[in-house]
Amino acid sequence: MIDIKPYLDKWLTAATLAQVVALVVVVGVAWAGTRLVRRWYLPRDESAAGVKGAITAGLVLILPYLAALALTLLARTTIVAAQLEAPLLGHAVKLIAAFVVIRLLVFGLRFSLSPNSKLRALENGFAIAVWALVATQMLGWLDAIVGALDSVGLSTGKSRITVWSVLAALFAVSVCVIASVWVARWVDRRVNSIQMLAPSTRIGIAKTSYAFFIGFGVLLGLRASGVDLTALAVFSGAIGLGLGFGLQAILANFVSGFVLLIDKSIKPGDVISFTGTTGTSTHGFGWVEELRGRYLVVRDRDGVATLVPNQNVITNQVINWSYGHPKVRLRLPVRISYQDDVELALRLLLEAAHEHPRVLRDPPPVSRLMDFADYGMEIELRFWIGDPAEGVNNVRSDINRRVWALFRQNRITIPPAQREIRILEGSTPASLLSPRQTGKIEPTMDGQD
Repeated sequence: MIDIKPYLDKWLTAATLAQVVALVVVVGVAWAGTRLVRRWYLPRDESAAGVKGAITAGLVLILPYLAALALTLLARTTIVAAQLEAPLLGHAVKLIAAFVVIRLLVFGLRFSLSPNSKLRALENGFAIAVWALVATQMLGWLDAIVGALDSVGLSTGKSRITVWSVLAALFAVSVCVIASVWVARWVDRRVNSIQMLAPSTRIGIAKTSYAFFIGFGVLLGLRASGVDLTALAVFSGAIGLGLGFGLQAILANFVSGFVLLIDKSIKPGDVISFTGTTGTSTHGFGWVEELRGRYLVVRDRDGVATLVPNQNVITNQVINWSYGHPKVRLRLPVRISYQDDVELALRLLLEAAHEHPRVLRDPPPVSRLMDFADYGMEIELRFWIGDPAEGVNNVRSDINRRVWALFRQNRITIPPAQREIRILEGSTPASLLSPRQTGKIEPTMDGQD
């Protein structure tokens, strides 16, 4: 039977009990302070605070740990002044100081990557994981832990995969990817500050740099962890061939998105419409909100966001109302009766156009007599607007309503199409009947049969 009395005599001393009580108080203060700080800090918008706000937020985050460090130093000084040893508090001072530095570095790294990203929720956990690794090294436990983890694994030929090698590979890849994202963010900020580049070009460079640096970071992390990349050549080739066939449409959309970013034909803020015919059709009318790698986001006038694959924009006909000069010409066809004064009707069309504030005066609106149809004279109003992004059909509606009011005031009629159908009884062959008996009646000049 093991005699535990020597261990109790060693640990149940006044100095040990005082250190334990001090550590419990320190842990309680740190926990309560962390809860209060997280409740105040997490809802804040860091992106609007700037660099000074980030420095303030970082200092507030480490304030509970600084308080715990100060309490630990005070407790250690008090116990030492009482002629007692305090080895536990000495180790605690080193560990808390290391955590303060690691917590501040992790906060600065996360803030430089993305101020208001989802990484904020993982920030404290990541700092604790890094601190645990550093703490085991400071306490001299790391070699024993590495040996224990390295003893558990599988042997595959000449290589051996252990728990420690997997954890080391994940850590190396994570560090390299984080560094790659940080470099990509720096490139993104630098590119966005160049005003001479078009917005679509800046987006294209940013997305390309993100993909390149992250891919490079993954390969660099695997190489740093000791993984032989040449062994993955055949496997990656087979995967690439399968993806080439299975993901052909997705890859085509990614390539099309890159082409859209380079040729600047469509960019965020443009007003576009999808139609199968040329002209001023407003079918599929909407604003381009975002250009993504696989699709672009188009929001219509009803507030509905449509995700359009990039390949559709490349291969199909798209009207870009914002491309080049913003002026577009609209046409409003109208039919009047043969009994009406065509010159008066043409003047009324021009009057309706001149009264609308969005119709341009240069080039001026014009009215034309287009055709002598079966049921009346076809006339047309043509005018230009310089802000199609504000809507096209609303201008059409306003001018049509004004034309209708002016026509009614001046007794200009819009004749409807009319036909008269006669059903004849009897057995007389249709070839022996007169044109009027068969119903083939030619229209009269007033638009009625």
